[in-house]
Amino acid sequence: MKQGPEVSRAGTVFRVGLGVDVHAFTEEGEASIARKLVLGGVEVPFERGLLGHSDADVLAHAVTDALLGAAGLEDIGHYFPDTDERFKDADSLKLLREAREIVGESWEVANVDAVVICERPKIRDHREAMRENLARALGVEPSRVGVRGTTTERLGFTGRGEGIAAQAVCLLESR
Repeated sequence: MKQGPEVSRAGTVFRVGLGVDVHAFTEEGEASIARKLVLGGVEVPFERGLLGHSDADVLAHAVTDALLGAAGLEDIGHYFPDTDERFKDADSLKLLREAREIVGESWEVANVDAVVICERPKIRDHREAMRENLARALGVEPSRVGVRGTTTERLGFTGRGEGIAAQAVCLLESR
């Protein structure tokens, strides 16, 4: 078997990418009410949103980085820099769709698995909609996308309720 990021079997090449993203919550008060909490393209009812140049969708960002990493490309900040006003308040699912186009049709998304790390809000009631949104942006059926939530048992910045983290892994298969 070949060493490195590519594994092949019977002429098919597989590549794996890992994506990690973190965003802090907005400060409590009026400004936080104006900023909605968006996870996987779903507006999740919560008293605070996440800080970021785009819509700060930490889940979509982690999936985007996993996709780009699996293809051996640069990270999300290379293609959609936070210094570019075109991406101010951008819809992160749209950025994920654009990243999918950058990866190209020679790669098929075999699957994506992601976890949202936070004490609150609970995401269980929104997981299905998140899966569907991410799958649609990636051009695959929802059965190829997993979304789960976990806590850190009140440890660290997520445990203290200071923000949300997400991790994702993406498997690409050559066509």
